[in-house]
Amino acid sequence: MRRCSFFILVMLLALPSIVSWAEYRRPQAPPIQPTIPTADRSAGNRVFLERADKLLKHPQDSFMILVGDVVFTKGPMIMRCDSAHYFAETESMDAYGHVSMEQGDTLFVFADELNFDGVGEIATLYADFGKKVKLINRDVKLETDVFVYDLKYDLGYYEVGGMLTDPSNTLTSLYGEYTPSTKEANFYTNVHLNSRNTTDTLDIYTDTLYYNTTTHVAELLSPSTIINERGTVYTSLGVYDTDSNRTTLFDRSLVVTSSGQTLTADTIYYDKNAGYGEAFGNMILTDTAHNAELHASYGYYDELADSSFATGRVRLIEYSGNDTLYAHGKYVQSFLHYDSTEVEADTIAGTSAYTRIDTTHIAVMYPRVRFYRSDMQGVCDSMRFTEADTMLRMYINPVIWNESQQVFGNIIEVHLNDSTIEQATLPDQAFVTQHIEGDHFNQMSGKEMIAYFDNGEMRKLDINGNVEIIMYPEENDSTINKIVNAESSFLTATFKGQTTEYIRTWPETNGTATPLFMAKKSLYFLPKFDWFEDMRPTSPDDIFVVPEAMEARMIESGRIPVELPRRQSSPLHERPDGLEPQQIEEPQALPNEDNNE
Repeated sequence: MRRCSFFILVMLLALPSIVSWAEYRRPQAPPIQPTIPTADRSAGNRVFLERADKLLKHPQDSFMILVGDVVFTKGPMIMRCDSAHYFAETESMDAYGHVSMEQGDTLFVFADELNFDGVGEIATLYADFGKKVKLINRDVKLETDVFVYDLKYDLGYYEVGGMLTDPSNTLTSLYGEYTPSTKEANFYTNVHLNSRNTTDTLDIYTDTLYYNTTTHVAELLSPSTIINERGTVYTSLGVYDTDSNRTTLFDRSLVVTSSGQTLTADTIYYDKNAGYGEAFGNMILTDTAHNAELHASYGYYDELADSSFATGRVRLIEYSGNDTLYAHGKYVQSFLHYDSTEVEADTIAGTSAYTRIDTTHIAVMYPRVRFYRSDMQGVCDSMRFTEADTMLRMYINPVIWNESQQVFGNIIEVHLNDSTIEQATLPDQAFVTQHIEGDHFNQMSGKEMIAYFDNGEMRKLDINGNVEIIMYPEENDSTINKIVNAESSFLTATFKGQTTEYIRTWPETNGTATPLFMAKKSLYFLPKFDWFEDMRPTSPDDIFVVPEAMEARMIESGRIPVELPRRQSSPLHERPDGLEPQQIEEPQALPNEDNNE
């Protein structure tokens, strides 16, 4: 009896609540009408309940339970779900089942659950296990497990990993932000951009990347790695247009090609589709295959023509041998040379001719060329290297020094083997001199001269035509007491170190030997003798200093430097950090050495 009375007492105390909640269970009218039918939907950007199959509401507060095809609007945004708990006073809600947010016919967000803070105007969307929250903005799709959308600032973001995809690229990161109205996206931590282009490869790895889904331009603001089939780029500041394949890199970025070359500079610009690149400010190009470096203030490379150009404190460094060679000229140019020849070929019908096209790389340095190596120095006005025959040719007043020896002529041709001199040819007006002491010089001149080298030292010398000689032969005690003057048609000489071992002339030799104490000054020098010691480079940095004597000698030959023409307009590349833009200038046309008069 007491137990029965206790249950009756509990039911009586709970009766008011049971009666109130029973109001929710009464049959409802057809789908509800807008809360304020005559209100301006855009006024104040308020939240409006547009419809639901059922509405359950306590008469003493504004809380609502909405069930079945629920629709809210907030300005141009439409929010849909299967059911929702709505707090009218704060215009906040929790929505469940087939949640979507729509704005016009361009922006859609799909999720399984939504929490909307009406005061802060922030929507947090969740996906069930194994599914993703999806944002679709025309051709852009963003997927993540939890997505936060700030309607006030039109900014969406994720902090649990996500992926953004557009027609050009796929981007993944741990943290990400996206603004639908401006199409701008920011990605942080473990960022990976992968190109969707099936004919090309592009991967960017970084921790901070800004991206625009309309222009498909990526801005890199932290240590980044860019990889494609042609090489790898390491940069901390750069802009990459993934559609046009144009890249601008700043702050000493490093480019490593698939062939092993490296390039660094203050600013690097590369247009992959057009096939050319430029480097500005303290450019260093390293070619490990040829053990060489090129330093310059500006460099240009035409990938399609396989040609390049550099200027501005140019220094070419070659370090393949036991010593290092440093060379300088105002301009350095390389290009691919085509040579076509007709060759006979046997065919079934008989013998016919066909044309074969041979190619070789040619590198040219000019004007006022100076080079230094501890065992060899040289100057000329232009120098050309041909890869096919590994021949280095020096034009316009060329001079080469080796220890106490000096060689000059109208042209000097040097045959190299792995950067080591094997043979030097002076085909026109050759002159070789060796300083003995004071005013005394061993001298040989002729129409043509061929010198043979072993381990960098001259071992043999052949002179053909119009041979003239002045020699100071050593006595057994290494003293010098006479001077020999001779003329002949041909000469062969052998050397050991700086000493002349053997000289042979033929067919006839006219000559005299005069004791030094009886020799007049007129016997000391051949008619074309000159000693260019004041033009000789003395150190790796001295190659940048053109002595007055060298300048005067080149001007006498008509070799006056001419400034290269520049383009009337140049592209302007801006740094992504907003610093001063850098105006880019490049040569209008690469000069040809043959017309560099």
